[in-house]
Amino acid sequence: MIERYSREKISSIWDINSKFSYYLKVELAVCEAYNKVGKIPDEALSHIKTTASFDVKRIDEIEAEVRHDVIAFLTNVNENVGEKYSPYIHMGLTSSDVIDTALALQIKDASDIINEDLDTLLNSILNLAKEHKNTLCIGRSHGIGAEVITFGFKLLNWYDMLSRAKERFNYALNDILVGQISGPVGTYSNVEPQIEQMTCEILGLKSAKISTQVIARDRHSAYISALSHIACAIENFAVEIRHLQRWEVCEAEEGFSKGQKGSSAMPHKKNPIACENLSGLARIVRANSLAAMEDITLWHERDISHSSVERVIFPDSTILIDYMLNRFNNVVNNLVLKPENMIKNIEKYGGIIYSQACLLKLTQKGKTREQAYEIVQKEALDAFSRGDEGNFKENMRHYLSEEEIKDCFDEKKYLRNIEAIYKRFGV
Repeated sequence: MIERYSREKISSIWDINSKFSYYLKVELAVCEAYNKVGKIPDEALSHIKTTASFDVKRIDEIEAEVRHDVIAFLTNVNENVGEKYSPYIHMGLTSSDVIDTALALQIKDASDIINEDLDTLLNSILNLAKEHKNTLCIGRSHGIGAEVITFGFKLLNWYDMLSRAKERFNYALNDILVGQISGPVGTYSNVEPQIEQMTCEILGLKSAKISTQVIARDRHSAYISALSHIACAIENFAVEIRHLQRWEVCEAEEGFSKGQKGSSAMPHKKNPIACENLSGLARIVRANSLAAMEDITLWHERDISHSSVERVIFPDSTILIDYMLNRFNNVVNNLVLKPENMIKNIEKYGGIIYSQACLLKLTQKGKTREQAYEIVQKEALDAFSRGDEGNFKENMRHYLSEEEIKDCFDEKKYLRNIEAIYKRFGV
């Protein structure tokens, strides 16, 4: 229910009625600015604020004739305001003044929701990291067992990556929250810069230092790219869970609710469907970032080749990120961990993951590094080749004393700096 509610909330920002509501908000803010400098009388502003409204059905009717959505919108608003005061609306503006400034407001409201989602997920990951600070598991490189880590350590890496993604997101958000009220090709030919400044202050935006007939699209590209970084982080975590859920590993799995079924043919199946879904959705957001980059290049001071693209990628990307953050938060909060299997994997083949400790111990006993490496590699690969019958620890008893074996195969040695790492995160 949380996922569904949030998704509906953010999607409403992008529906057709909301789009024109944001347009109207911009137009009214411009009227307020003109009023403050004495260009619109108080009674006119009061009347405009009271009567300015629109009807999507009526806009559609007008647009069918004029083939221009902003003109259709303005015509409908002026019908409601009346002839006496309608000349004050859109005074000195061009369509993109309204469109781009309204888009910034839509992005701001959508981003407020995304930031709340990010905070919720970061908190969930951090709580799980605290809980599993000392839960032993294997760290892997190239997909192969490397050395002992803890599951909490793995989660802190997730937390750190997502925190950076949030920082990038808010940097890009700050850069895109600008408005323009600068008229055709951005030279303020029929509207003063002061009106732009005042309008943006009313709307809670910054004024663009310069604009053409549109706000430069590198800002928009950076924002969509920041969303793609969030998607990539989520996919990175999701792929990890997918790997850990494989039977060959069996260290973690997605929660499986009562009555849930994994396969129409095989009743034994429990599949990582949420994480697979998130991996797929990340591809869409990444693809949208490429489309946003393509939008940066426009002809001269303006064309509208970016417009059709943005009508798709901004709603889709923000809605998808909201959904992905909520869904992965649900995965984290219902993640099933299997510490007993983590220990079994650490001890596989007689604990060959302790090979480096054995190598170092042999060098301390007088072997050269090359000699020690040759011995340890031979005994480790022998244990591996014997499968379940292999025992690296037993093999190393030919070279190390019982006390030295105990020291080399002590998993607690690998935890001695975990506390120091956690302190970096204030936990």
